[in-house]
Amino acid sequence: MSDTRGEHPGDPAAAPGLAPEGAIPPSGATQELVRLLQDFTLEANHYVDAAGGQNDMHRTDLNALAVIMRHTAAGRVVTPGVLRSELRLSSPATTALVDRLHASGHVVRERLGTDRRQVQLQMTPKAYRDGSAMFMPLAMRMGKAMAAYSPEELELVGRFMADMVEATIEARQQASQKSD
Repeated sequence: MSDTRGEHPGDPAAAPGLAPEGAIPPSGATQELVRLLQDFTLEANHYVDAAGGQNDMHRTDLNALAVIMRHTAAGRVVTPGVLRSELRLSSPATTALVDRLHASGHVVRERLGTDRRQVQLQMTPKAYRDGSAMFMPLAMRMGKAMAAYSPEELELVGRFMADMVEATIEARQQASQKSD
């Protein structure tokens, strides 16, 4: 593998002296993995934009539905405040987002539980149908690609991806602290 130093702007390995103190210098293989993760993220964003665009939905709308789905699956209540926090939106942007999702028939606002002032968001069957229609082609292609790997290889890749998600969360939290 050739040295790609300097070919990828924003890559800490691209410029000598920019790696954080104490960081393990990336090898050619780790640089290539980071580049592939960046490429995957970019292509996933392009897919979301294309799929959402065909359904008149913004990327933020789809991200909001993903947040609602994840919290709902874990048995947690989803409020506009949860969306605001997780998507890093202002209060007016969150209101506009919830209004769009409600108008499109993808969420309903409910006042449940003892605190009737708290608005809870629930995905509708239409949201699940539309989401399935948008993301089934991607899921099928990913499933086909994964079929070429053994269960052991998929387990290793699963651990790797979970570690990369955790590393990204930690880096985001550190970046957020610097901006406070």
